[in-house]
Amino acid sequence: MEKKLHTFLNSNLLNKYLVGDTSLEESKEVEHFISNYPEASDAYEKLQDNLEIIAKAGATEVPHDILGDILESLEETNDTKVINLVQSRKTPWYSIAASAAAVLFAATSFMLYQKNMQLNNENNVVVDEIYDLRSDIETNNSKLDQLSRELLKLNNPDSKKYLITGNDRAKDLKTVAYINPIEKTSMIDVISLPQLPEEQHYEIWAEMQDKMVNLGILDESDRKLKQIPYMEDALALSIKIKSKDDTIETDTEVAEVSLKNQ
Repeated sequence: MEKKLHTFLNSNLLNKYLVGDTSLEESKEVEHFISNYPEASDAYEKLQDNLEIIAKAGATEVPHDILGDILESLEETNDTKVINLVQSRKTPWYSIAASAAAVLFAATSFMLYQKNMQLNNENNVVVDEIYDLRSDIETNNSKLDQLSRELLKLNNPDSKKYLITGNDRAKDLKTVAYINPIEKTSMIDVISLPQLPEEQHYEIWAEMQDKMVNLGILDESDRKLKQIPYMEDALALSIKIKSKDDTIETDTEVAEVSLKNQ
């Protein structure tokens, strides 16, 4: 009998029984030796103690809120599986420890998933902000480049400046025309335009030797340097009040400047 006990202790049955990996016959054999041989019982208790020490050493507290979410999710699952147990015995503590470890792993995975999603969202926001910033920089650079070109035209020694002020019909009217006969460019800067009725607007005209040429509409809301057509051999520039309705004849001149006096 001592030989059987020695063979049993040297086998791996106690370890397999401890982790629930034995068949029904093997479990009966192990329980027989534990019940009848103090040496087998002591060896089993020692293995249990060692496993408990290992489990406690690796235990980590699970955050209550996340663990609750996971357990609640598990309770709501509709697919319930029924497992018929061949062997009926009290669940050992190491099975509970293994379940807790599984829950801990799930909770940790859930936390890492949430953190990863948060980082991805933050990264997308940063990328969008960088894209918008680059777009704004490109737009501002384009505006600055356009303004620089306009200033070069104004500061060009070949450009001539003409101040156009209103007559008694529009005393507050003031605009400035910049004409460069070398580069053949014309620009006008609207400084102030008296308000008109909704059905009327201002137009700028070029006086030629034998005709008047419409150069476009002037609007106070667009107060910036505005390119207008360059007219070779123009004698003067004039600003008129015209009706927006072409069927109504209105032609009131409120400002004029000669281009041949300078």
